[in-house]
Amino acid sequence: MGDALPFGARPSGTGYLRGFGRSGGVLLAIALAGPVVNGGSAAAQWLEPPGRGWIALAVYHQDTKDHFGMTGDVRPFFADGHAVTTSSFLTTALGLAPGLDLWTQLSFNRLRYDDIAGDRASAGLGDVRLWLRFAPLGWLDVSLPFAIRGGVKLPVGDFDVDAEIIPLGDGQRDWELMAEVGHSFWPRSLYLSGWAGYRWREENKESRKDYGNEFFYFLQLGGWLGPLGYKVALDGWDGAAGVTEGIRVPGFQRELVQLQPSVLYNVGSGQVELGARFALRGKNLPSGAALMAQYFRRWEPF
Repeated sequence: MGDALPFGARPSGTGYLRGFGRSGGVLLAIALAGPVVNGGSAAAQWLEPPGRGWIALAVYHQDTKDHFGMTGDVRPFFADGHAVTTSSFLTTALGLAPGLDLWTQLSFNRLRYDDIAGDRASAGLGDVRLWLRFAPLGWLDVSLPFAIRGGVKLPVGDFDVDAEIIPLGDGQRDWELMAEVGHSFWPRSLYLSGWAGYRWREENKESRKDYGNEFFYFLQLGGWLGPLGYKVALDGWDGAAGVTEGIRVPGFQRELVQLQPSVLYNVGSGQVELGARFALRGKNLPSGAALMAQYFRRWEPF
């Protein structure tokens, strides 16, 4: 994935594009690789009190002509491909009870892919994600900021196996479980947080594809220097080989490591965050940089 969501990216490359849609796999990969949900300057494992929470609207934009191949080398997209993706994510967190909160995430994607065969574009709602998070050590009066989060991704966006249609979702459910831990260096304005987890990916019944389960991780250092805040985040995931038509394909495997530095500034009752995301290493995924902007604010709906 806010936390790092990161999440659910799909492979690219000529073999994959022939099987799933020449433009669809590329753009969906970029769109779903976007979100890192961290709740602004509040590191993830500090749970929200009952009736309180936060809301964040993040926008990512990537314009690229290159991708990581099956061996990790950077190469141009097949047939002079050019992918342009703008994805927005509306994420909320709400404390339900002491030591328990709920996260939700809605997405909207605008995807375009051009190559020598023509230009294709799609826009609309993407998949929905839900998480429940709890702090088991808090129930034992242990102050260590540790939490466990479990969630599901529900297929909401349009999915089409037509090779000339860019899908807005991948048409299957994901389940994930992660452990989060962090440390505040108070009274210094500095914190460190991170998590690691595992994602179980169901088979897409329509396309008969199983994208392979994924191990993912996230590490973030942040703080404030005068009026400006800063974050430096490292996130990534390593996926198992996928299955198509009941056959496991060793080359159909995803890996991605990304670095995201950003700065924050208080605006009104919230914070504006501006940054960039750089793909450091990968397999079967788009390469290059993406720009991001986010507005975050706390709320008390009850």
